[in-house]
Amino acid sequence: MAQNFEVSFNSPQCGWMSVGFRNNENEFHSTTAHTPFSNALQEILKVLSAFLESKNERDESRVEWSRNPEAFDLFFRQNMGIVHFQVVQYPTVEDKDEEGEIVFSHNGNLKEFCRKFEETFTQLYEDRETDEFEMNWKQPFPFEDFERFRKSLSSTAA
Repeated sequence: MAQNFEVSFNSPQCGWMSVGFRNNENEFHSTTAHTPFSNALQEILKVLSAFLESKNERDESRVEWSRNPEAFDLFFRQNMGIVHFQVVQYPTVEDKDEEGEIVFSHNGNLKEFCRKFEETFTQLYEDRETDEFEMNWKQPFPFEDFERFRKSLSSTAA
């Protein structure tokens, strides 16, 4: 049975953003802070673009994010067009050297996985002025990385 997968990044407020991941088996919702890992949105887009553009059979990457004091690692692994995604939570940023708790995982087709992220980033992009994205996220929307990601996704064979 194919796994449904959903991604939600809600409008930022005062440097915080609600994020969520959901599939047929589990669900994870949290808030994240724009610091100390201020490039998390850009990094997610860069990782997904790189996976779509890669000629390698296997790739993996990690994106760090925080809820202050809790910290998260988003692990992205790709093997021949199948993505394995995990969210690992740590009590604090300082505890990231220790073993964290896997709070969400998903396996699925890479392109379908990326489409779900595209839907979420497109919504953030379309609402950026209404939501005063830059003021509320305390940094600019990652336009260049978003455009590269969209181009990579559209040029990838189905």
